Amino acid sequence: MVGVLGAGGCAAPPGPDTTGRRAHSTERAVPADVPAQAPADDQSCHPLESYRPQGALPRPGHMPAGSTMAAIVKRGRLIAGVDQNSYLFGYRNPLTGQLDGFEIELLKRISTALFGSPNRIQFKTISSDARLSVLQPDPKTRQSSVDIVIDSMTINCDRWKSVAFSTDYLDAGQRVLVPRSSTAKSIDDLGGKRVCAASGTTSIDTLKGLKKHPVVPVAVKDWTDCLMLMQLGQVDAVSTDDTILIGLAAQDPNTKLIGPRFTDEPHGIAMRQDQTDFVRFVNGVLERMRQDGSLTALEKQWLGANASSFVPPPSPAYKPE
Repeated sequence: MVGVLGAGGCAAPPGPDTTGRRAHSTERAVPADVPAQAPADDQSCHPLESYRPQGALPRPGHMPAGSTMAAIVKRGRLIAGVDQNSYLFGYRNPLTGQLDGFEIELLKRISTALFGSPNRIQFKTISSDARLSVLQPDPKTRQSSVDIVIDSMTINCDRWKSVAFSTDYLDAGQRVLVPRSSTAKSIDDLGGKRVCAASGTTSIDTLKGLKKHPVVPVAVKDWTDCLMLMQLGQVDAVSTDDTILIGLAAQDPNTKLIGPRFTDEPHGIAMRQDQTDFVRFVNGVLERMRQDGSLTALEKQWLGANASSFVPPPSPAYKPE
């Protein structure tokens, strides 16, 4: 591992699904008052379609001349924006002091594809509301703070206006975490109650948009802040992607998940809009992991008994070219 900063050969897959839908997705109970994440009449946006890998991945350390990957290899490290507070996904291991989790392991696979080593990563821990801004190039230097962001980030049309996404590597959905003493069975039972989510997330936006059974949204910086507020009795529930809630529940056995998923939250790795060659490269790494089973293995390793809710990994969808 290069360092941690504080807050601040695979062929392209044959015949992939290009519809923007995940082949194994199932119908889910969705409250009628939950707003759609994109206007129903917007036919121009297909958020799950990313840039197709171009042929086999280059050998580590031998990136195409002039490519984004060659510049990263020349620098000697991949600069990545990550979370340090999402247990099981991106968190600081108290036993080692190092960042660990499912998404950290994904980054190590990308580092290995670039350098031949999993440890050529400079981590920058970021909050949820900084995930887009850290990828924006400085107007003068044209440099951005990071090369890549992997932080339980939902792919949607609005975010595509600021960044470019990889293919969907994990399907999640918004649910609710409550104290074990709570009698609530779903989000519909929390009307008028204080429900916590991190600022800058689709989760807080969904909570603000509830109409039939409106809640009192409470926005905080990090998900662990939500858990602390619920432990102190200052909020009644936490609501976000079930991937994050599983980690919170593992940290506090006096909590429980309730209700079905009431949104679809496909997860993508974000990169700069003008670096589509790097997006294609990352998609090539993800496709190799789908084909060799390592993406499924990582999910089972980190999610354990909960892995059955998320595997098999979503099928990729690519833009028409």
